[in-house]
Amino acid sequence: MIETKTFEAFVFGSSLPLTDLQFDTLGRLCDQQPKSSEGTLGGRTSVTSDEIDGIGSIIIKRYTRGGLMRYLLKQRYLKLRATRCQREFELLQAVRNLGINAPEPIAFAYRGRLFYRAWLITRQIPQSLTLARLATQDPIQAQAVMPSVLEQISLLIHNGIVHPDLHPGNVVVDKEAKIFLVDFDKGYLFPGNKNKLRNRYLSRWQRALIKHQLPMVLYDMLQTGLSKRF
Repeated sequence: MIETKTFEAFVFGSSLPLTDLQFDTLGRLCDQQPKSSEGTLGGRTSVTSDEIDGIGSIIIKRYTRGGLMRYLLKQRYLKLRATRCQREFELLQAVRNLGINAPEPIAFAYRGRLFYRAWLITRQIPQSLTLARLATQDPIQAQAVMPSVLEQISLLIHNGIVHPDLHPGNVVVDKEAKIFLVDFDKGYLFPGNKNKLRNRYLSRWQRALIKHQLPMVLYDMLQTGLSKRF
């Protein structure tokens, strides 16, 4: 169950019993400029890591617009329904309940009423790197984890979940070669059949490999596996 709390200028939401000190620390971290962001196939969101007493290592995602709107409202959104950060927080909870490996959501935060800025806080996946980076550093190991990638994407398709930007930059591999899917922003339930959803995932995956010159065997393995299942 998600509980919301107004603290200073922020509205926080979380399923954890966070303390005022933790809320205060989160607010200060959200206000800071990002110290780093994901490079290869990282998308438009700014991501930084930090530590919270009593929680541990976290990732803070700052939502940032793309397209022409970024010149007018780079980090602000019109609040007509549940905030963007809350929707992703709830989707992370839902996919994890389905057995999909996704980061544990810690909290979401937004500031503003009609126009708001938004942040998502998740638990950091320790000693990890993206599949895109792994493919450039160790192509053989990247191929070795593809069966696990296939299992995770198959779960998305089986449950009719759209990850709008699923590519090797949004697949994370930890030190034990466990696969996690990240960045579920704007995800939703697919109204079509599983074959169409499979083709959508394959098309996005292939475009990313071509654009960023990653090994095409990562597509061949995924295409072969998904075609046998759906």
